[in-house]
Amino acid sequence: MRMYDIILKKRANLALTNEEIRFVIEGYVHGTIPDYQVSALLMTIVFNGMNARELGTLTLSMAQSGQMVDLSSIDGITVDKHSTGGVGDKTTLIIAPLVAACGGKVAKMSGRGLGHTGGTIDKMESIPHLKVSLSQEDFIAQVNRIGLAVIGQSEGLASADKKLYALRDVTGTVDSIPLIASSVMSKKLASGAQAILLDVKVGSGAFMKTIEDARALAKAMVDIGRENGRSVKAVLTDMDRPLGHAIGNALEIREVIDTLKGHGPEDLTHECIIMAAHMLVLGHICNYETALTRVREALDSGTALERLRLMIDAQGGDSRVIDDENLLAIGQYTYDVIATQTGFITHMNTEQCGIASVMLGAGRTVKDGPIDYSAGIVMHKKTGDAITAGESIATLYASDESLLANAAKTYIEAIAIGETMPNIVDTILDIVE
Repeated sequence: MRMYDIILKKRANLALTNEEIRFVIEGYVHGTIPDYQVSALLMTIVFNGMNARELGTLTLSMAQSGQMVDLSSIDGITVDKHSTGGVGDKTTLIIAPLVAACGGKVAKMSGRGLGHTGGTIDKMESIPHLKVSLSQEDFIAQVNRIGLAVIGQSEGLASADKKLYALRDVTGTVDSIPLIASSVMSKKLASGAQAILLDVKVGSGAFMKTIEDARALAKAMVDIGRENGRSVKAVLTDMDRPLGHAIGNALEIREVIDTLKGHGPEDLTHECIIMAAHMLVLGHICNYETALTRVREALDSGTALERLRLMIDAQGGDSRVIDDENLLAIGQYTYDVIATQTGFITHMNTEQCGIASVMLGAGRTVKDGPIDYSAGIVMHKKTGDAITAGESIATLYASDESLLANAAKTYIEAIAIGETMPNIVDTILDIVE
């Protein structure tokens, strides 16, 4: 078998065999196939795509190139959730306790933020002393005991994906639905969950700008799951405006707690209830209508909040943050963004809002770069809201006062104001299963 022949075959838009795909991944990981040949194959995939069988085999080969987590000793069907990345997206830390409170088992490995999107692990680390790294034995024991654990991704997970992503980044092959889908799902397959809910973001703050592209990506990932014996469902959600009111790590943890206390933002609460219900269905706990009822009861009764408290305690964190938000440090310097005219917010460039938060120190622009957990933005007004000239539409927080002015300029440039109230879409746009 020769890599040269495989490249020519895919260039001719012919389907590769499972053996050929495994040959490529194994050879690339072990260094017997050079970058330039893999680059050529990636470009043929960008132009010609892959069928469901090819994509399923590619993804499994990538997953098996590194550590494969075995969750079979967890009692019940394990359910994972993955978001394609957004601004103000703190849903995992609300949904996981909701699902656990209803009898589901959430065993989740999450990532850090990069660019304008936030990362769940960064948000968790704003809680004093909380550990985001557990041994596999402790991870499994915690899920069995309290129904949930959220930790950082193992460095040994899907080794091929790390090499392929670095190569795609410099060869113009990042923007390819099959390659994006295989990258995401290789880590999900390696993480070991039997069922996976995908939150595919759509809009100005998302990688997928149109619902057509988001639907195609969702279908590709659902197909990969099916090809590999996993139950997968995708929820397409709006990211044409930030989710909730807070952007930034400690500020978002405050909002997580507020939401689980029953007084969170309407859009965030709605989205979390819907997705938690779908996770219960994937976990074979109950049907969808029953799941909605149970999730709302878990929220209203405070049992989901108590699951969050149990998780924080189990992972060494200071769970007093649930009762005293002042234990979550926020930036000492503030800046109010003032509306310059009266009208309605007609649009928010969500990516720019996220960039403004990064400028305050809340995010990183390079992998493993420094981050200020106390920095961020609280939005008082969002798309569709009426505003009056002179009122504050957002408050910026930073530990370094010199960062405020430029971030405020970026934020205000992201806001469009008009005289007519815009149509507001539901945060749940579509379901792909």
